[in-house]
Amino acid sequence: MNNCPHLVARIMTVMDAAFDPAFGEAWNTRQVSDALTMPSTHALVIDDAGDEILGEPSSPDLRVPAGFVLTRHAADEEELLLIAVAPKFRGRGLGRTLIDRLVRSATERGTTRIFLEMRRGNPAVHLYKRVGFEPIGERLNYYRLTNGTQVDAITFGLSI
Repeated sequence: MNNCPHLVARIMTVMDAAFDPAFGEAWNTRQVSDALTMPSTHALVIDDAGDEILGEPSSPDLRVPAGFVLTRHAADEEELLLIAVAPKFRGRGLGRTLIDRLVRSATERGTTRIFLEMRRGNPAVHLYKRVGFEPIGERLNYYRLTNGTQVDAITFGLSI
């Protein structure tokens, strides 16, 4: 089941560590849980070696979650909703591992293009460009940070 509480808890372990509260980008437990109730939403959680951690309670897994990706599939497109690697595991290629796995699983679902949107200035832009995402649009003053500052959104696309 996609909405397994163990899966949500593992995602939230990474979410809480990875997202700076000043940007207001992190989702709360309810948002993640609600997203995972939709059959078109997919999640992958990995450990520090890049191996998948399953969310089923029938297979207790004591490995520490290091990163996750959360996506939504529609027709032949996939939207990368969230991707994160906990700070203590960064610099090991886990972000690349998550995107590579996303591309592989999205292809199996019939996806031909992956989209994502991020705030201007997000350092993840370097990873996205390295794996082939290209900027395809922007929304001026789209995001509002917790201090009230407005920041542009940049949309990226990747043909697969």
